[in-house]
Amino acid sequence: MTADQAGPVVNTPNGAIRGRYERGVAVFRGIPYAAPPFGPRRFLPPEPAAPWDGVRDAGVFGPTAPKPPYSDAFEHYLSDPSVPGDDCLNLNVWTPEPGPAARLPVLVWLHGGALTRGSSAVPVYDGHAFARDGVVLVSVNYRLGVEGYGLFPDAPANAGLRDQLAALQWVHESIAAFGGDPDRITLAGQSAGAISVGSLIAAPQAQGLVRRAVLQSGAPEVSERDRVRRMVRRMATRLKVPATAEAFAAVDRDLLLRTQGEVGRLSSPVLGGPAFGVVVDGDVVPRDPLAALLAGDAAPGVDLLMGWTRDEYRLWLVPGGLVEHVDRLGPVAYAGAMARCHCGHEVPRGYRVLRPHAGTSEIVGQMVTDHLLRIPLHRLAGARPGSSYLYEFAWPSNLPDLGACHALELGFVFDTGDAPESRKLAGEGGPQELCDEMHAAWVRFAATGDPGWQSWDDSHPVRVFGDGPTHTAHGPRDAELALWTLAEPAREPVVPLNGTHVRGAELAATVRRLRRSVTVRRR
Repeated sequence: MTADQAGPVVNTPNGAIRGRYERGVAVFRGIPYAAPPFGPRRFLPPEPAAPWDGVRDAGVFGPTAPKPPYSDAFEHYLSDPSVPGDDCLNLNVWTPEPGPAARLPVLVWLHGGALTRGSSAVPVYDGHAFARDGVVLVSVNYRLGVEGYGLFPDAPANAGLRDQLAALQWVHESIAAFGGDPDRITLAGQSAGAISVGSLIAAPQAQGLVRRAVLQSGAPEVSERDRVRRMVRRMATRLKVPATAEAFAAVDRDLLLRTQGEVGRLSSPVLGGPAFGVVVDGDVVPRDPLAALLAGDAAPGVDLLMGWTRDEYRLWLVPGGLVEHVDRLGPVAYAGAMARCHCGHEVPRGYRVLRPHAGTSEIVGQMVTDHLLRIPLHRLAGARPGSSYLYEFAWPSNLPDLGACHALELGFVFDTGDAPESRKLAGEGGPQELCDEMHAAWVRFAATGDPGWQSWDDSHPVRVFGDGPTHTAHGPRDAELALWTLAEPAREPVVPLNGTHVRGAELAATVRRLRRSVTVRRR
């Protein structure tokens, strides 16, 4: 590393870059880790970035991946800046000590956003606090939506996941010049970013690249190929083109994004529906990553930090007034949840017993959260005792009705609670002490593999942040999760609904009507 009056200069495999010193930390933004994925590279795996001569300026965020904006209801709570340009396969580095002698722990951050939105430019993800506390923070942009996760007969699957893998390989090869230790890389993500983390640590091409992993509000999973194909087919129908990569590449990019946004409104984390996702592809994802990790076939020796928020579902339902709507739907909402979770009526019945004062939306929301997050994360911890740590974020937002909702913990993890973008979700007056505790736990985990509490064992320790003094509870979710082991999923669900019993096809029709109803309310 060298420095001049304009800022620190670091040599990368493609050429020299100049960053900035900000509040005592060196920051490099918009570093290309792969070539622009457009023109002849559209829908294909990432290719290496072209080298450059001289010193490239890395003072501002690079272009973000094409994405539709959030709806008005969600934009009130979530920020998602867009930076125009084709060179969207880029990353950012915050480091306290650029130079190969430092050998500091590294945390690579994959943002969430349902694989359709988000970017590394979201101010909540500012890496200053991590660098201030001795961790090199790298945040990554990758292809989203149909560009990154469309499933076509004439293009490889999982382009966005392949982008993330290319970024991880770049970090492993290049981070020493920024002061990082390539043997101490922690791969971390939230929501869709956590799903990506699960897929990557199970990928054959990533073995040996990651020492630790953080899965926040997301578990390893793959989508059914037909579910992703339905998204592509519905877009193709609206665009009046074949459902091929070649045909989609010829469509105006803005029109493609608008169409993706329109079709995506039919999907819901609570009720499912067609959506983009990681699929088994026989290459980067040779099998279900959760199955590979449970079997011990992947990521041997990788420490895991995993967790959730207490009221994940409230971010999915509060915007647009859907809590009240689901409460009014009653049995119809239960039918949708049972279809989403592939379970019989014993499960919601058990939740009602355990939560006698809860409304329908709370029961349905917690059921889906357990099915998607808590159950697979508990299973994963159980398969890797001694090196897995679980937590629950329980502090309720100061904004009405949000509770401890999905994504609320991010400002605490990054110690960016003072940012206006964090306050959009947390409200005013978030406790700095809680920021300090959560952020310190992530720093300790990246540095040592131990966040500061008991690792997973038969007593099921879960660190609870934000419900009184930070403490470790043992088995706080065991009673609810036990319900799923007592009730075998029905092959063809038979659901009591308004005094009658509904079977397979009828249930599917009911769920479709419910999704359309929810979609109307969300607009």
